Amino acid sequence: MYPRLFYFSRPPVLIIFSHEFMIAFQLRKPEIHRILVVKPRAIGDVLLSTPVLPNLRNEFPNATIHFLVEKFAAPVLAGNPYVDEIISYDTKTQSSLSIISQVRRNKYDLIIDLFANPRTAVITALSGARYRVGFPFKWRRVAYNILVKPRSGEVHNVEFNLDALRKLGLKVKSRNPLFYLDSRSGNFSAEFVLKHHLKANEFITMNVGGGWQTKRWSIDNFGRLSQMIASRLGLPVVVLYGPSEAQEAASIAETTNAILAPPTSLHEMGAIMTSSLLLVTNDSGPMHIASALEVPTLAIFGPTSPRLQGPYGNISVIVRNEALGCLECNLTKCTIGNLCMTNLGAETVFESLLILVSKIHQISDATTAKVNAKTRKPDETV
Repeated sequence: MYPRLFYFSRPPVLIIFSHEFMIAFQLRKPEIHRILVVKPRAIGDVLLSTPVLPNLRNEFPNATIHFLVEKFAAPVLAGNPYVDEIISYDTKTQSSLSIISQVRRNKYDLIIDLFANPRTAVITALSGARYRVGFPFKWRRVAYNILVKPRSGEVHNVEFNLDALRKLGLKVKSRNPLFYLDSRSGNFSAEFVLKHHLKANEFITMNVGGGWQTKRWSIDNFGRLSQMIASRLGLPVVVLYGPSEAQEAASIAETTNAILAPPTSLHEMGAIMTSSLLLVTNDSGPMHIASALEVPTLAIFGPTSPRLQGPYGNISVIVRNEALGCLECNLTKCTIGNLCMTNLGAETVFESLLILVSKIHQISDATTAKVNAKTRKPDETV
C-alpha cells in the first residue's frame, strides 16, 4: 500500500505516516534483484553519475539495473553495457504520478536517488522499494531509509555520486565516467573529416555552449582564439554547438576561417571530438563527454569549481581569470558584469592552450618511447 502522504508547497514539507519510513535499513545483498538509479539531469551530471553503474554490476552481477532520467539526457546512457533499461520521461508531458506508477510496477528492491530534489524524493518515497538511498536535503530526508552524507562542496561530483555506494558498504573499483560511441557516429565523424580535408589529431574542436549564461566565454573571444590557432599553430578549428547555440557558432565561422560543424547528436559530437587534437570548451556537458572519451581538454571556468565539476581523469588544463576574488560563486546571474568571463582575454586562453599542446606531445613522445623499447630486439642498442 501507499503510505499516507501530505505535501505542502510553501514551505515544502513531506509528511509520511508509515512505520517503514521510520526504520534505518542496513543493506542485505542477497535481497537485491532489481535496482533503479535516479539522476534526471543534466547532460554532464548524468555522465558524472555513470561510474556508479559498473560498480553496481560488479557487486550485483545477476541483478537487473535500470536508470531513471529525463528524456533530453537519456542519450548519455545509450550503449552503456551496465544498464539493462533506460527509463526516460518528459517533465512537460508526464506527471509525477505516472512516473511513480511505472516505478512501482517495476518492483525495485534498491533505489539510489543521486539527485534528491522534490520530485525524485517523492518518486523514491512512494516506489515501494525496501532500500531507498538518498541525501538528507531539507525535508527530502524522510523519503530515504539509507542517508548519505553529502560532500558536494568537498569532493568532485564523481566521488559525490560514489559516496552512495560507499554508504551501502559496496566496493568502488571504477571511477571513470562512461560514454559509448556507436559505429554510426564514427561513420558520421569520418565523413565530416573527409569532406573538409581534415586529418585526425591535426585540428582543434571548440564547444561554444554552456548550461548557464554566466559559464559562457564570449563568442567574440572564441573567434579571436580561432584566428590565433590558425595563424600561430596552422591548425584548422571546428566549431561545435548545441541546438540553441547554432547562430552564435555560425557567427564564428562567418568571421574566421573556422569550420562550422553540422547539427549533431551528442554521440556525433563526441566522435568528431575524438578525431581532434583537443577540445576548447566552457564548463558544460560536452566538456564531460570529451573527458569520458579521453580527449585532451582546455576548460574555461568562472562561476563553477574545476575541483568539484572539472574534467575527470583525462589530460586537461583549466584556464580562468585568477585575478578575481569571486570565482566559484555558483551564480547563474551576475550583478557585476560576469567579469570572470568578460575579462578573460583570448591571449590568456591561447597561452593555456599551448601548455595543453605541450602536455599532449610529451605524453605522445613517452608512449612512442615505451612502444619502441618493447619492440626493440635484445641485441639492439639506441
